[in-house]
Amino acid sequence: MHIIVCIKQVPDSAQIRVHPVTNTIMRQGVPTIINPYDLFSLEEALRLRDQHGGEVTVITMGPPMAEDALRKALTFGADRGVLLTDRYFAGSDTLATSFALASAIEKIGQLYGRPDIVFAGKQTIDGDTAQVGPGIAKRLDLLQLTYVAKVSAADPGKSEITVERRAEGGTQILKTRLPCLITMLEGSNEMRRGTMPDALRAARAEIVTWSAADAGIEDLTKCGLRGSPTVVKHVFAPSARQDKATMVGEAGDLPRDLADKLLDDVFTRQPAILIAMSALSSL
Repeated sequence: MHIIVCIKQVPDSAQIRVHPVTNTIMRQGVPTIINPYDLFSLEEALRLRDQHGGEVTVITMGPPMAEDALRKALTFGADRGVLLTDRYFAGSDTLATSFALASAIEKIGQLYGRPDIVFAGKQTIDGDTAQVGPGIAKRLDLLQLTYVAKVSAADPGKSEITVERRAEGGTQILKTRLPCLITMLEGSNEMRRGTMPDALRAARAEIVTWSAADAGIEDLTKCGLRGSPTVVKHVFAPSARQDKATMVGEAGDLPRDLADKLLDDVFTRQPAILIAMSALSSL
């Protein structure tokens, strides 16, 4: 079984700042991490490999420094890292990113074997669009299973996989054929600790580095800014709320009395709610 995991190196969202004059994200001095959602996909891929054998290839698109994210993935147990880096990719939105990654995945399939499963995180913490995974699936004509909370069973012999997908109102149990693309939800598993042998191997490993030409991309107009119809006009930090907390009730109040006081306070602040409730009760 050959599994490909798409990851992204992102700035640590806890330390991102917005420039007060230009309103752009200040990345200088901000540490980078593997997108947290991608780690759930990586762990699920490693579990499937441990159960059924095969290889896990991790791929990312980014500047040369994104190699650090791939080496980190190798310390967890991934078998191979592929870095897609080229100045033509600069400024890519989700459409251009999915095109470049899909092209590279096709090339990986030619060199190392067609992937049975392509994993991706639900979304990234710097973009939050959740579009790249489905975009790759569409370009590669793969069946896609999004918002997966659990991989219940996999049968490489029958080319089948069964998953639990979180949906509105409950959980869907879905079975589909391979190959497919899966995006994993947060909390679906717990990332393993890397072993010392894997850490030593990751330090010595050669990261496969491809330019656009190496990945077999001929139409460069679909890459980078030229291939990105999305335009970000403004980035800003939300202003701090001016509302102050108020104390409702007093120590020693019974829960019922406290609830009555809380409702009175809500209706005083939001009289429209009381009017709407009165109208509903009269129906």
